[in-house]
Amino acid sequence: MAKVVHLKKDCISCGACAAIAPQYWELDAEGLAQLKESLPVENHWEKEIPEQEIPVQEEAANVCPVQIIHVKKK
Repeated sequence: MAKVVHLKKDCISCGACAAIAPQYWELDAEGLAQLKESLPVENHWEKEIPEQEIPVQEEAANVCPVQIIHVKKK
């Protein structure tokens, strides 16, 4: 298992994550990236993910120009 941490408030609405992984990422009504099925935790959003999802989430993190997506392996 791993966890994706998304600092949504710092999103610049480029949509790179949603373009790379539309099955997991989308743009919300305000045009900000939103990790589907994630939950707000303090000043960020989080989602537990299975091992097989780690590569695509790491790719989404790598294409983010402001580096606000983090994959934390447990």
